[in-house]
Parts: sequence; structure tokens; C-alpha cells
Amino acid sequence: MTRQVRDVNGRLWTVHGTLEWRTPATEDDFEHDVAAGYVPGVVMLVLITVLVVALIAWMPVNVVVPGWLLLILTLAILFFPARWAVRRPWTLIAETGDDGEGEPTERWMGTIRGYFSARTEIARIAKEISQDTQPSYEGILKPLT
Repeated sequence: MTRQVRDVNGRLWTVHGTLEWRTPATEDDFEHDVAAGYVPGVVMLVLITVLVVALIAWMPVNVVVPGWLLLILTLAILFFPARWAVRRPWTLIAETGDDGEGEPTERWMGTIRGYFSARTEIARIAKEISQDTQPSYEGILKPLT
């Protein structure tokens, strides 16, 4: 997701978002970060797999499983991984200018959770820049110094 926006002064801004596979650590989260990483997810996946295999292995031969039940079970199993993928954090960056060495002269960065929220926020940031000279201080983007 990348957008090119021109502000009222004529400067060209690039607003883009990047999917983060790990939740970025912030100073606000430092004291409360007790996440064990990906291990609990792997343990739950293994546990569900073992339970499904046991259910199929011990099912009597004359049991007929309707197709709609298999569809509901498949959707229930796929719901949480799909939700996890859609709710990943995104790092949004708005930058402009060039100092001669390829680095932007002004750069704003922030984090938001969710693909659809990131798309909406990028559109809002682009609109703010086109109507002003920089992103709003009330938004999720903060200037980097």
C-alpha cells in the first residue's frame, strides 16, 4: 500500500504501510510484555491436530458425516488463523524530501492493527497531507527526529 501525495506547498510525500509479522515492541509495552512468542500457537495447533486425528481414527465405520457439518468444522478451524492474518500490525510511514543522500528530510511513523484499518488510515493521512503541509499530530503518525 503506497500512495504519492502532494501537499499545499508542492512537496511530494510518500505514504506507505508495511505488514509486521511480529508485534513491534514499544516503550509502553515493555513492562507488560509477557508473550511467549509463537510457542503457544504451535502447541495449540498440535493439540487440535491430535484431537482431530483421534476423532477420525475412533469413528465407527457405519457413521455418515453430513457435508454441511464438515463445512462448518472447516470454517470454524480456519476462522482463527484468518483473523490472526487480518489483524496483524502495520507500520505506516509518511516521508518527503531528499537530503542528497537518498534519505528523506521529513519522516513520520506509526503503528496500527489490521489491514482494513491500515488502508483507512493511509487514505486519511493522504487527505490530511493534501490539505495541509504535514500529517496531523492527532493521528497515529509521530515525527521522527
